[in-house]
Amino acid sequence: MLLDALFPISVRIPYSTVVLSSEGEILAAYLSRDDKWRLHVTLDEIAPEFLQTILYKEDKYFYYHFGVNPISIGRAALKNILQMRITSGASTITMQVARLLEPKPRTFLSKLIEIFRAFQLEWHYSKQEILTFYVNLLPYGGNIEGIKAASWLYLGKSPKQLTWSEATLLAAIPNRPTSLAITKRAQWTQARNQLLQKLYFQKMLSFDEYETALQEPISFQRRSLPQHAPHLTQRLRQMYPHKAIIRSSISLSFQEKISTLVKKYINALSRYGIFNAAVLVVDNNTGYVVAYIGSPCFDDFQHAGQVDAVRTLRSPGSTLKPFIYGIAFERGICTPKTVLTDVPVDFDGYRPENFNMKFHGKVTVEQALTHSLNVVAVKVLDQIGVETFLNFLEKAGFYSIAKQHKRLGLSVALGGCGVTLEELTALYVALARQGEYISLKYLLEEVAERKTRLFSLETAFILTDILSQIERPDLPNNAEAAVEAPQIAWKTGTSYGRRDAWSIGYSKKYTVGVWLGNHDAKGIQELTGAGLATPLLFKVFRAIENNAQLFRIPPTHLKTRVVCTETGLPPAETCENLTPDWFIPGISPSQICSHQRYFFVDTNERYHFCSDCLPENGFQKKLYPNYSPELIAFFEKEKIPYLRVPPHYEKCQRFKSDGKGPLIVSPVDGREYFLTHQQVEVALKCQTANHINTVYWYVNDELSQIASPFQAVFVKLPKGNVKISCTDDLGRTSHIRVVVK
Repeated sequence: MLLDALFPISVRIPYSTVVLSSEGEILAAYLSRDDKWRLHVTLDEIAPEFLQTILYKEDKYFYYHFGVNPISIGRAALKNILQMRITSGASTITMQVARLLEPKPRTFLSKLIEIFRAFQLEWHYSKQEILTFYVNLLPYGGNIEGIKAASWLYLGKSPKQLTWSEATLLAAIPNRPTSLAITKRAQWTQARNQLLQKLYFQKMLSFDEYETALQEPISFQRRSLPQHAPHLTQRLRQMYPHKAIIRSSISLSFQEKISTLVKKYINALSRYGIFNAAVLVVDNNTGYVVAYIGSPCFDDFQHAGQVDAVRTLRSPGSTLKPFIYGIAFERGICTPKTVLTDVPVDFDGYRPENFNMKFHGKVTVEQALTHSLNVVAVKVLDQIGVETFLNFLEKAGFYSIAKQHKRLGLSVALGGCGVTLEELTALYVALARQGEYISLKYLLEEVAERKTRLFSLETAFILTDILSQIERPDLPNNAEAAVEAPQIAWKTGTSYGRRDAWSIGYSKKYTVGVWLGNHDAKGIQELTGAGLATPLLFKVFRAIENNAQLFRIPPTHLKTRVVCTETGLPPAETCENLTPDWFIPGISPSQICSHQRYFFVDTNERYHFCSDCLPENGFQKKLYPNYSPELIAFFEKEKIPYLRVPPHYEKCQRFKSDGKGPLIVSPVDGREYFLTHQQVEVALKCQTANHINTVYWYVNDELSQIASPFQAVFVKLPKGNVKISCTDDLGRTSHIRVVVK
């Protein structure tokens, strides 16, 4: 007891890090801290044939002695004395474990220490534990130790799968790891056969088993350990440096299938100069990541294959748009059929444009999302507030956004920020989970999970309904891909300069995130989310799900109503064209449509009258469209015909000074303008009601230009503080001030 306390035994075996799949297969393994291939194994992971063989060969009485076999020691001592040298050690398995834990020169003193340590091992550990130490420390030549490492590196299989022939061979090597090297086939074949014969004579195997084992060919050669999902396995190894066994959530069958698919796909795209891709597959029910492709080829050093694109910050393009509209649905700003204007707009100098550089006038929210229109998304983001949206993303685990928060603006709607594929995929998992966010998990033993409700059931259903529509422009042009499109909801994205192509999709069971591009951020003309990323998304879904499905049953609180097609609002009596629309009672906008107004006009429709100038006769009551000034400006610019309200009766005195003046949209009120030289002209633009025919521009209270309200005029502005005024033909005036430098 005193010696045990003074000289305690330490069993600290530095194992190789092994990352397993969810099925228990090896994904990857890494050298131990002392540069050994030493893979931790438990007794139930080893074929009984090997355990029986090693116990027979090394220590028949292992389960009966107390660490040392006195009879064996006496016999060995007598033999060594007679021969005047050490020819037999009489070491038990326990003594061998002691020697393997503390290697020392083979002397009598070392043997005494070994015996002492063997007693300590028996005192502190069970027989099963000692045998486990032993099979993990067996030397197999070079830097290979333990039955599991030897089985994988020499035979390419798990020790659980060993046959009698293989078990006897691996039991014979530890005593002679050098003389039985893999290059000396005759020697290890002879050693195997001799040991098999002894086992047969001891009736440990039948004659048929003996004959089969002798004749069994063995592919005994040095192999490499599996290296699946290298980006993830290295990541897990860094996260858990002291774990010998890391049980990941990765499905090896999915991983191999998708990895092969991605390699083939990128090989085909290499002709365009596209060399990198990443794919993440998540089980929606559990949050487990079941496939993780960080790049097509980890060893492609020319194209930075070792960079993990799952975690690299990239511009998300349009992939965040659904969540902007989702917040708007939640706040009662709009519904799917709400009509918004897709026209040129200026947000303090920021002028977003659509991907195809065209504007569409009037569009529904549903159309804006399925067509991924930029201007409408920015307008809605402006309504909900950038700060609100950024807080939403941070709530959804976008840690990258938290670092960029202070410098982000409206451009975040179009990809003006950095996000990762991991963050984006987790966000879409929330839609698949009907609005509930769950943190992604990479280890099977992870049970703690962060759940956060991002959207109501109603909003999540509406977004899924929109994103699962097949008739949309981002459906791949490839006919095969379009015909075989899985039943999923998805959204594409293409970053500015075509540096990144995204496609994120989900079914009821899985969410898949796809990114394509180059790590050097080189723009490629052919690189688009719809054209290249979505076909790969569809291929992945077809590889992992035979029949993908979505939640199709609307929540009980979500209702439908009839709305006017002109505005998406509940119809007035004058509304003629109606359509059904989803709405959330008590939240969705409920004001009645007013897309038309009654005007009193003369019989020739040259003027309209107000109550002050309405004549006793010679007039008629007629409906005219109630267009916004920005939409009228768009119609005028694009020369789109529309029904205009006749100008107000020119002799009426009431409207000479009442009401608001024109809305000046350029220049921007309060802004500073730096002119390179005095000849530079500044554009003056305004928006007015559709019955205004003429506007008058003033600079510092001096008349500068007379123009149509839809006409941009250009003037030279003086330096300093400048007052700009615009007056319409009813005498209503607006003013702004700018600073010219």
